[in-house]
Amino acid sequence: MADTVNASIVEHFRTLEDPRIERTKKHLLLDILVIALCTLLTGGEGFQDMALFGKSKQAWLQTFLALPRGIPSHDTFGRVFARLNPQRFQQCFLSWTQAVAQLTQGALVSLDGKTVRASFDRATASSPLHMLSAWCSDQGGLVIGQIKTEAKSNEITAIPDLLQLLALQGCIVTIDAMGCQTAIAEHIRDQGGDYLLALKSNHKKAYTAVKQHLHEHIEHQLAWRTAENFFDAFDPTFKGTK
Repeated sequence: MADTVNASIVEHFRTLEDPRIERTKKHLLLDILVIALCTLLTGGEGFQDMALFGKSKQAWLQTFLALPRGIPSHDTFGRVFARLNPQRFQQCFLSWTQAVAQLTQGALVSLDGKTVRASFDRATASSPLHMLSAWCSDQGGLVIGQIKTEAKSNEITAIPDLLQLLALQGCIVTIDAMGCQTAIAEHIRDQGGDYLLALKSNHKKAYTAVKQHLHEHIEHQLAWRTAENFFDAFDPTFKGTK
């Protein structure tokens, strides 16, 4: 029998180094991390939300956290996260999210890139921050992997790097038309997953082949196909159901 997957936040963040000196450690690092992650999982967005979440859920948090000095302030959350090693934090975070994802086989994993709002630095004219994320639809939208790209156009080269971080055995990976590449499909298959990729007409050969296959081998085999309930989704003039 396979070993039970340990999805404890404490277990996966135990090795993360505390950047603070001893005299400033009024709150335990694991307490801070657990409250922060719980805040983000419930829709919180910043350090003030973390402090508010902690205070509103303190009775519940005390059932499994030490909280020797109560709930940290938003300034404490900010100072700690500003000093944490981002690479080590990412390793611990991915280890935890992958453990959570492994609890359910056959999960649907979706990849997409988004530009972070208000991330453009006007003072230095730096490009806005663009993040490529993978989330597990079967786990309430839990993000199981995330990497930064320089721009949306760089997603094609970043997708294999993100896939390499994920446990895809038995999963279905969905990606928009940006990721409709032979190499990306092969990468997913090599990791034991299946794929569902959006296909647009700019991939002329593949688009034509798929369209022809659907019309010749599938369309006319559908028992429910009639002139009233069948439409050609590949028809460029199609604008939706009537």
